Amino acid sequence: MITIRRAEARGKTQLPWLDSRHTFSFGEYHDPAHMGFRALRVINDDRIAPGGGFATHPHRDMEIVTYVLDGALQHRDSLGNGSVIRPGEVQRMSAGTGIRHSEINASAAEPVHLLQIWILPADMGIEPGYEQQALPSAAHGGLALIASRDGREGSVTLHQDVAIYAAQLGRGETVTHALASGRHAWVHVALGDASVNGEPLHAGDAVAVSAERQLAIRADGAAEVLLFDLA
Repeated sequence: MITIRRAEARGKTQLPWLDSRHTFSFGEYHDPAHMGFRALRVINDDRIAPGGGFATHPHRDMEIVTYVLDGALQHRDSLGNGSVIRPGEVQRMSAGTGIRHSEINASAAEPVHLLQIWILPADMGIEPGYEQQALPSAAHGGLALIASRDGREGSVTLHQDVAIYAAQLGRGETVTHALASGRHAWVHVALGDASVNGEPLHAGDAVAVSAERQLAIRADGAAEVLLFDLA
């Protein structure tokens, strides 16, 4: 079964420095029908104006994945980490018992476009942690693992039974993913146009997948897609 979540149906936050779209309920946007999918709790599609960003604020008991699509994002946190995240990289922050961080557009001239993803951890009260990795070269024209419970294949480590894959596809390129029995998937089209098992999708669209054995993702133009394989 495939259920489509259209980009235009998402929640919205509009501020002078922020244009954000919420796939699931977040902040002042609340929809009981869209509170998350399995352990996946948040996908925020954020565009931050030059020099703008989220000042230092706290989190706890959440796995937070940041995926930059365009521009550069400056990260600082209470663990002492400071970095700039750019396209082609993925960051994981485990909030655990508590962490404070800021996320600011690293440019005074260009906007930054990113996805921020929250995943509920399997256990509460873990030690906070941070990790940042380059995307595998296999993501170019293929489906590459970028986050997993065991950190295999050079992926960042999640404290939950979730695997996240990224694909950067050219027109007509197709990738497939087998779903094990009892597993579910969420596929989010970050950029461009693609289809999932024949269902046409555009940037910001997503599908929830259950009771399917295999997914075929085809780019109808240049497209960037994230696939979440969930228990």
